[in-house]
Amino acid sequence: MVRGMRPTHELHTEIPLFPLRTVLFSGGRLPLRIFEPRYTDMIGECLRQSIGFGVVLIREGQEARLGLDPKQPDVFGVGTYARIVDFSSRDDGTLGIMVSGGPKFRVLRTFETPQHLLMGSVEYLPEERSQAVAAEHAELVTILRELMKHPLVEKLSLAVDYGDARSVGWRLAELLPLEPEIKQSLLQMNLPRERLTELRRLVDHLRN
Repeated sequence: MVRGMRPTHELHTEIPLFPLRTVLFSGGRLPLRIFEPRYTDMIGECLRQSIGFGVVLIREGQEARLGLDPKQPDVFGVGTYARIVDFSSRDDGTLGIMVSGGPKFRVLRTFETPQHLLMGSVEYLPEERSQAVAAEHAELVTILRELMKHPLVEKLSLAVDYGDARSVGWRLAELLPLEPEIKQSLLQMNLPRERLTELRRLVDHLRN
């Protein structure tokens, strides 16, 4: 097990970015299989320096570098800092890691290293204020409790505060079967109760 890795305390900093078709939320857990050499090297460097990296959603492009295509994917402007909490070598020669979501950040600019890694100059966003779950959102807590019982979700060992609108919103946003772009819009919201209101609308839409 690897000790928790925290971002620099500076408001603006440069971090490696990992473009994915997945959205990571604060407090979430995301298992990743690393097979490209550039990312294997990146993870090794992160472990050596006890730092993390940024997970950003791909707007257009591919996760893997295909053939000789030099183009980096276009990514959304808000992502989540990922701390490596566990890692293991797989039988197929790939590296498996588990990351935990930290603070959100805004991408100010991107650039590519000679190793074809996407780097980002980022600023960390203010932490969302804690808010109690309103009575109108009580049903969402019930839904989340049921989702947390799923065997695959249990394996993630997620921590949930069912009385905190932030925690309930983050966990629902990542666990519900929503398109990545919708999850991104939920990530970019800054008011926990506003996120829950939108999640309630999305749940109603899923039912219909």
